[in-house]
Amino acid sequence: MNSNFGFIPIASQFIKTEEELLKIAGKYFSSLKNLGVERWNEENLDIPNPLIYFIITGGTENLFLNLFKKRTKFVKDEPVFLIAHPTHNSLPASLEILAKLQQEGISGKIFYISSENDLSTFENIKQNLTNSKTNLDLKKYKIGLIGSPSDWLIASSPDANIVSKTWGPEVISIEMEEITELLNILNKDEIKDYYNSLVNKARSINEPTNEDIINNIKIYLALKRLTEKYKLTALTIRCFDLVLNIKSTGCFGLSQLNDDGYIAGCEGDLVSTVGMLWSYKLLNQIPWMANPVQLDEVNNTLWLAHCTVPRSIVGSYNIRSHFESGIGVGIQGTFSNDKVTLMRIGGSNMEKIWLAEGEIIQTGNSEHLCRTQVEIKLSKGNVSELLNNPLGNHLILTKGHNSRELYDYWSNYINIRK
Repeated sequence: MNSNFGFIPIASQFIKTEEELLKIAGKYFSSLKNLGVERWNEENLDIPNPLIYFIITGGTENLFLNLFKKRTKFVKDEPVFLIAHPTHNSLPASLEILAKLQQEGISGKIFYISSENDLSTFENIKQNLTNSKTNLDLKKYKIGLIGSPSDWLIASSPDANIVSKTWGPEVISIEMEEITELLNILNKDEIKDYYNSLVNKARSINEPTNEDIINNIKIYLALKRLTEKYKLTALTIRCFDLVLNIKSTGCFGLSQLNDDGYIAGCEGDLVSTVGMLWSYKLLNQIPWMANPVQLDEVNNTLWLAHCTVPRSIVGSYNIRSHFESGIGVGIQGTFSNDKVTLMRIGGSNMEKIWLAEGEIIQTGNSEHLCRTQVEIKLSKGNVSELLNNPLGNHLILTKGHNSRELYDYWSNYINIRK
């Protein structure tokens, strides 16, 4: 058994048969199963996935403690989730259990299900399980830092230990020279396949030459080799060194890696790459990392721009040059006017967060900004906060209004680590 989520029912010695157990709580078991939460037993305590303890009756406090002690041999530092229901002294037992846990500094939460049709509580359970799984998963991930953070990221260059302590992932340092070494041993057939896909799906090709496009694809393939070599879930690269040293760019490479399911951030920005990885795993949304380049405090709008964007999240794209240097390849994508969430993490220990929601109101094509450009009008949050209390340069955009899910995770797993 290896379901993503599990629950274990705990009943007193007076419940002697499975039939009696199901008569009390079977209707709730069915609702949990519909959410993808499978029934486990004591043999499943070693599964490192989120677990709920369903307190069926009173008199179960010590039964719970025995199970919990066994669980901690396999999974440590997870919040304790308890389910209570309206009968058989389930709620008072749950209250006693959580009080004991909190006395010992263990975080936990009780979900009180009023009936099998209590949809809001069941959805709350599912979201909390998703948060817990994301937290566990982040501790398994590796982020490759290729080169050092760009020199201008003076507020976005945390120590690797801070990344791991606050958010979970391990940071693997990789020398830029590994990229250049890989560029010389690539399979020409692979280059051709990606060349055809990139060029044939583009709305137009402006400045880049065929050689520029081929060189960008080579960089993508080299980056992909590094993800495989170091078993990375995400990476970020000091990409302006590519511009200066080999007269090419990583814009297509980062775009394609994100579409492949490997989170890829620009400029060696570890903070934003962590934010991208977190939002991707929590929301199952491919994020976009971009610069806030203009804002209007009166109308509560801002423009975001960057020279790369995952092609899967835009309706169409043009192949352009890189804005600042005028060389290589940049991706100029066109977003639809969707609802979006903006997010930035930061602080000396990466413990702070800024969240806002709004809607894209137009796509831009200014020749004075990075290639992909969108204007967003905020409906939740205020652009003035960026001027008064910025957490750094880049912002992360995801489609849909997701601030509640992001804030809920942050408040339960990051804010408590301050």
